[in-house]
Parts: sequence; structure tokens; C-alpha cells
Amino acid sequence: MDVSNILASHAAKYPSTVVEKDTPLVLDPGYLTVTDLNPIDEDSYKANLEEYLQSTARDGIQALLASLFALPTHPSPDGPLAQLPPPITALPRAKPLPKPKQPTKWERFAAAKGIQKKVREKKVWDEERQEWVNRWGRDGKNKEKEEQWITEVKANADVDFDPVKAARDERKSRVAKNERQRLQNAARSQTAHADREERKKDIEKTLAATRVSTASMGKFDKKLEGEKKLRGVKRKFEPTEISITKEKEASLAILSKLDGETRRSKREKGEDDTLNVRKAIRTASRGRGGVALGRESSGRGRGGKRGGKR
Repeated sequence: MDVSNILASHAAKYPSTVVEKDTPLVLDPGYLTVTDLNPIDEDSYKANLEEYLQSTARDGIQALLASLFALPTHPSPDGPLAQLPPPITALPRAKPLPKPKQPTKWERFAAAKGIQKKVREKKVWDEERQEWVNRWGRDGKNKEKEEQWITEVKANADVDFDPVKAARDERKSRVAKNERQRLQNAARSQTAHADREERKKDIEKTLAATRVSTASMGKFDKKLEGEKKLRGVKRKFEPTEISITKEKEASLAILSKLDGETRRSKREKGEDDTLNVRKAIRTASRGRGGVALGRESSGRGRGGKRGGKR
């Protein structure tokens, strides 16, 4: 029986598993990505967009699956597993690398004594139950003293001594101690970070002061690596000519400030803080009118005094 026609029709129906293109596809099994650098076929793109996109995606997925099946595998209860290789595509990070955490008090002690960290299993063997139970948490091994139906009590114990309550209080005290140590480690780490930031600011201030201590105000000094540009504070001067409205507002602001300071000092001394209208008028007149207005004000003042005597 000749089956060549059947095989030929079957091969024509399904594309080949070998993907061949003018520019080879860039495969990165570590990230499970495929990059197709071939130019777009404008005729196929304009003729049938959906079919062209499906064909391009099919070729990329076929090449990626072929590379995955070529990886070495090892058996497991769920079937053969393949270890993905390290990625080859360099991707930028969205955020900077996290700063290393400050070591805790126990970690510093263990490093000084050479103590190696051992990971404790979450399950322990219970001889009475003859099964694996949790070390902590619900039905944990650490609660076995609270669940014992018989407990040995010392001869000198109190009459109302409750062994279950004593075991529960001891366990809760250990939990509270661990939480207290955790909070202390967090506070110690935060304090170290604040001290480091404060030292950094002090160094920047010292550097800024030494930079302007030379005759050239630091213009020809050698710049340090990573040194920030010193930005001075520019003084702002009011214009020599301003409108009458702004001049009035400035004068009223000065008078308000003087009045506030006078009232505050009088309240501190226990005196009456009533506004002296005549004194305020004379102060404003001297500031605006100069000598001529001062004479006029003084004359009016004398007239006011005479009027007062009458």
C-alpha cells in the first residue's frame, strides 16, 4: 500500500518543527523569550494581518519549545523536569538594589563565635502520636506540656498551682521576648541608618566649608569622585522703584510687626497692650515724610498737647 500521498498531505497540513529564517531567532530560555529580528513582510502584513501575526508567533513558540526540549532533564514524582539556564538578556532594574540589612545582635555574636546557622525543620516526630507534627503553630510540639493529661508537680509547689497555666504563661513569655528582640533589632537598624545619614550630611557640610576656604573660593580645586556641585544661596534685592500699593503694603507689614512685638513685650511685663495711635502715626510719618513731615507732625503734636491742656 502506497502511503506517500497521505504523508505528503499530512506534512503540508502541519508546518515543520524546524524553524528556518533569514535572520536566526534570538532565544533566551532563561526568560522564556524569543526575539525575531527579521523585517516585516509588507505584502503578507497588508494582505492578512491576523494570519501573518499567528504565523510569526507560531514560529517563535516552536523554536522556544524546541530549545526547552533540548535541555537536560532529571526525573521527579511529577515527571521529568528541566533546569532553565541563566538568562542572557540584560534587563534594567525598575528600582535600585535593596540596601543590605543591619545584622541583628545574635547574628553579630554568631559571626564572632563562628556559629553556623542551621535551618530547623517545620515538622518533628512525636513518639506518643507516632506521627509528624508541627514544631510551632496549631497542634504544635511546643504546646505538648499544655495538653498533657498528667503532669509531675514539685513537692513545694503552691496548693493552687496550675501546670497548664504555667506552661502557657512560659510559652507566651517566650513569644513576647522574641517580639521584643525583633523590635529592638528594628530600632537599632533604624538608628544606624539615621546616624549614617547624619554623618553624611556633616561630611557634606565640612566639604562645602573647605571648598570655599581657598583664595579662588574653590574654583581651581581638584574635584573629588562623586562630589556634588555646591549650590549657593542667592540674595534677593527689592527693586529701587516700586508702586505705591506695594510700598503701602510693606509699610503696613512693618507697622504690624512692630505692633505685635510691642504688645508681646508689654504682655510679658504685665503692662497694658492697648495700641498707642499717636505713636504709630508719628512712626509712620517719619518713615514716609522725612524732615518736613516730621516737623509738621511735631507741630501737630504740640497743638494736640495744647488742646489736651485746654
